[in-house]
Order: sequence, then C-alpha cells, then structure tokens
Amino acid sequence: MIDRRHLMLSGIAALAVRPALAASPATTLWGPPAAPSVLLAQAVAAGSIQGQSLDFRVWRSPDEMRAGIAGGTMQAVVVPTYVAANFYNRGAGLRLLNVLTEGLLYVVGTPDAEGVVGLAGRRVAVPFANDMPDLVLRRLLAKAALTPGRDIHLDYVGSPPEAVQLLLAGRVDAALLSEPAASAAILRGGMAGKELVRAVDCRRAWQVATGAASMPQAGLAVMPALADRLGGEGLEALQGALEAALARVKADPAAAGGAAATALELPAPVVGRAIASSNLVALRASSAREALTGFFAALAEDDPRIIGGGQPDAGFYAL
Repeated sequence: MIDRRHLMLSGIAALAVRPALAASPATTLWGPPAAPSVLLAQAVAAGSIQGQSLDFRVWRSPDEMRAGIAGGTMQAVVVPTYVAANFYNRGAGLRLLNVLTEGLLYVVGTPDAEGVVGLAGRRVAVPFANDMPDLVLRRLLAKAALTPGRDIHLDYVGSPPEAVQLLLAGRVDAALLSEPAASAAILRGGMAGKELVRAVDCRRAWQVATGAASMPQAGLAVMPALADRLGGEGLEALQGALEAALARVKADPAAAGGAAATALELPAPVVGRAIASSNLVALRASSAREALTGFFAALAEDDPRIIGGGQPDAGFYAL
C-alpha cells in the first residue's frame, strides 16, 4: 500500500543530514498548501526570534516535503503528524514540536450525499494516494463497512486543484479536500450555479468512528541541526511565536487570510473564510501526546509501517 513511500524512506538512517540553515541566521518555516501555513505566515510577519529572522515557504506535494526532509533542506516543516513519527522511527531524528490543526479535511459534495455512509455508490476524487487524506478516508470507510472498488469508487489525483476541477466538471460526485481548498471549491461551485457543501466533516466522523476526542492531523516538526542551533530556549521562542500567531489569526481571520493568500495561491477572502473550519491550534507535542498516540494507533491499525513500525518514544516530542 505504501511502497513508494517506503522506498523513499528506506535509506533515511544512512543519510548525512545537511544543516541547510547553518550558513544563515534565518530560520525557514516550510508549510503545506493548507491552513496551518496561515500560522507560519503570521509568525514570520511578526518578526524574529532570538535575533534570528524567520522566513516562510510552501511545499507543494508530499513527495517534495519528504525529499526536503530526507535531504536536509527543510529543517522546520509542517507535516502530517504520522509522517513525523515515521521519519523519527526510521532514524532521521525528526521531532514534533507541536500540533497546528486538529482536523481540516472535508469531503465536499452535493447536499444529497451527507455523512460517510452517504458516500456509498459515489465517485470521490482523492488527492495524494496513500498519504494523510487517503489514509484518514480509508479508515472512515472501513469503520462504515464501505469497501473501495465495491461500495465506493476513489479517483486518485495528483493535487487538490485537480480534485476540485473534477468535482466542478461533474466527473466525480465529491472530492476529499483540506482547508482552504474545501472553501474554495464551495465558493467556485456557487459561482457556477452548483450547490456544494461539506458533506463529511472528517474530524467529526473520526471522533464518532474511533471515540477520540480530537484528530491531531498536522504539526511543525524540526530536524536535529535546527534544534541544536536554536537550543531549548529557541524552540520555546518558536513555539511562543506560533501561539501568538494563533491568537492574531483568530482575532482577525480576514487579515490573516490576506497575509497568506499569495503563498497559498488563493484569494484572500477564501483563505480568511477557511480559518473558521480549519480547527487551528498551537498545542505543544508533549501536551498532545495521548491524542497523538491514539491517532497513530488508529491510522496504523492495518499496517504499522505507516508510522515506521510502532509508536515513537518520548524523544519524538520536542517540547
């Protein structure tokens, strides 16, 4: 199921991590094309930490993100939390600093197909096969006794924009999207006269299916070179910057959307609107450990290789 990923990670322990940030006092924060990057943009806009400037860049695909970690070019990067656990367990030294969202995945479709069971008989566009969105959806389908290929058809695509295009063109019934792509799809559907809704809130569906109180989906992870350079005080300062960013984002979503719109390649109003449904947080990894271990266990129920073979030990939790 995850052979491509395993091939990419198989030699990770043998790689010599290059401290890409060592030559510069700047700390680059890498984020996904999704709502947690709004927090990174806010933190960067606020200024430096410990006299070191902050920079923000977006990775565009899971493969780019994994290559950046493996090659040492991404030293501070927002990743799906299970990806951080996988790298850590495989000897890369990647540690989780925090959790930045407790769930921003939605199945967007027409109002007549609400709830996981409502997806039966439908075609659903799914970006990034065998990555976070796909893994979460498959666990939800299994809990609902729906088998892909028999009860539901999953159309895998290379990116969220491709999934949105298929949905708007009527070639699929629904699309699995993170925020702000979900908000963008609903808005574009309305402009085209097509009513679209969040047919499945994956966070709530996960809570019902697993009994978990939360779904710690993604967070900021740091590589050893950066952790050593910043030290404990620096990591605390970085965490503090993200906590302050969260407060500003919640206080003024519209302004926060404007600050991140260019990087996310979406209109500022769309990004601002998406914040309300992105469940953004800034929880220290150690504070979220119980939720994380439960999340990892559920994702890896059928295949422990998803998290690198087992639960990460205490060293995984950077703060």
